[in-house]
Parts: sequence; structure tokens; C-alpha cells
Amino acid sequence: MRLPVRRNGFSAAARQAASARGAAARAEDAFLDALDALGRQKALDAVVAPVQRVVRALPLGGARDVLHGLPLGHPLHPVLVQVPIGAWMSASVLDAVPGTRRSARFLVGLGVLAAAPAAVAGWVDWAEQHEDQMRTGLVHALSTASAVGLYAASWVQRGRGRVALGKALGWAGLCAAGAGGLLGGHLAFRQAAGPNKTEPVPHLLEPDWLPLGSMAEFPAGEAVRRMLGEVPVLVVRETGGLIHVLADRCSHLSGPLSEGTVADGCVECPWHGSVFRLADGKNVRGPATAPQPAFEVRVDSSGTVHVRLPGAG
Repeated sequence: MRLPVRRNGFSAAARQAASARGAAARAEDAFLDALDALGRQKALDAVVAPVQRVVRALPLGGARDVLHGLPLGHPLHPVLVQVPIGAWMSASVLDAVPGTRRSARFLVGLGVLAAAPAAVAGWVDWAEQHEDQMRTGLVHALSTASAVGLYAASWVQRGRGRVALGKALGWAGLCAAGAGGLLGGHLAFRQAAGPNKTEPVPHLLEPDWLPLGSMAEFPAGEAVRRMLGEVPVLVVRETGGLIHVLADRCSHLSGPLSEGTVADGCVECPWHGSVFRLADGKNVRGPATAPQPAFEVRVDSSGTVHVRLPGAG
């Protein structure tokens, strides 16, 4: 039996479904292209450069490393933003519950106040990033600043008894905060601002002792770069013969430590000034928040240096 109508109907439905999938894919690509394009907007550099100078000049002292998140081992900014976002989202829920006006206004105000330290930590991190990350970060900051402004106006209007206007401003602020959060996620995960850049190192090496070269190849007090397969390492030989070997790419933004300054048992990254202890790779100054992988070292009877990374493989 022939069923041309059914077959034609099925084909039409299939074409429509394929067309819808194609349209969705095109929309997704356009959305991601727009986000990626932010990092290429060189026109933003006219604002980025002076703001970066101001942030770097802030007399923060040791608090700068705290704001980077050095004591935590990861950036502090994502931790701090939980308070304003949580307060504002809770306020939006209370706005739908009768008899909770005072509580909602309190949460709106709490979010505005809590946004200040989160913003400071964010700006301190932002000032030590690559150009494309700073461009995206600037738009992220503008979005979150808009959210703070809208919520501050919401708090004022609620206090004046204009509750409906206050709620509307709050919802607008939540939308701005959501857009800022989206850009923050793009910045952190697609542009890799914040993650430990040395995390893959142990997975790229064999768990064996690997030859690095002869002692004569490493002059005392000098930073030497060598390759272990695809992993670059920094080699520093002390005057007494003790050899230190660290992963060469800085955990902050992959700066070449072998091009940095070696002094007082430490190496300073030439890009953003992070300082690592040669003996164990511990980061003693930010903006890096993660240590450098440190290798075990041994020298055989022929004077050949061998290294092994604990946990490799």
C-alpha cells in the first residue's frame, strides 16, 4: 500500500525539525561569537590601561595577596560574590511573599554592602590579567556595577514606600547581575582567568626518573630552561651544587619563570611578579594562588641529573 501523504508529512516534519536545530545552532554560535569578541575589542584599551594603573597603585600592602586569595589557594573574588548574589536572589523571592517588605529591603541593602569587598577583590585580580581577559572583565565589571546601582536605587525607593518601583528596580538589578555572572563565567572558564595553569603538568609526565642533563649544563645561580617531553621546567643550581627544578610555566598565567629573577632562594615571574620558593615551589607572593610543581632531584655517578615529579602519571 502506498502512503505518499504520510511520507510527505513525515519528510516535512523532519525538514522543519532539522531547520529548527540549524537555527538553534546558528543562534548559539552567534551568542558565543559575541562573547568571544569582547576580548578582541581593542577600543576598550583606552579605559583598561588607566584603570589598571590606578588599581596597581592602590596602597594595599599585604592585603593585596589576601584579596588575590593566596591564603585560600584559589581566587577570593568568586567566594565573596556569593553574598550579594545570594542576598539579592533571596530578596526577589521575598518580593513574591506577602508581609516580607522589611526583610526584602534588608537583603537588598546587605547585597549592596557586600558587593564592595567582592568588587575590590575582582579589580585586584583583573589588573593582573592578559589584555583579552581585561577587556571582557571590564564589561563584566560594568554589568555588576549596573546591578549595584539598580539595587541601591531599589533600597531607596522601598524606604520611601514606593514598593512596586523598588521591586521593579530589584528585578532589573537581578538581570544585570545575571549578565555579569554570565560574563564572569565566560572569563573564568572560557578565557581561563583564575584557574591553576600548572594543574595538567603531573598528567603529562611519566612517574619515572627522567634525565635532564649533566651538572655542567647548569651554571650556579642561573635560571635554565629544559624540556621534559612537552613540559618546560626551570632548573636552578645553587653554588653548593644543590639543584632545584620547578615547572617553568607560572601557575597564574603561564609566564616563563626561567626568564624571571632568581634571588634569596626564590624565583619571580617576569609577567606579573608572582614569587615562588625554589625548594618546594610554594608561592610566597601573588597574584598566583597555586604553587609550582616541584621535582625530586638526584645525580648519578656520571654527573647526570635525573628528576621525578611526585604524583606524575
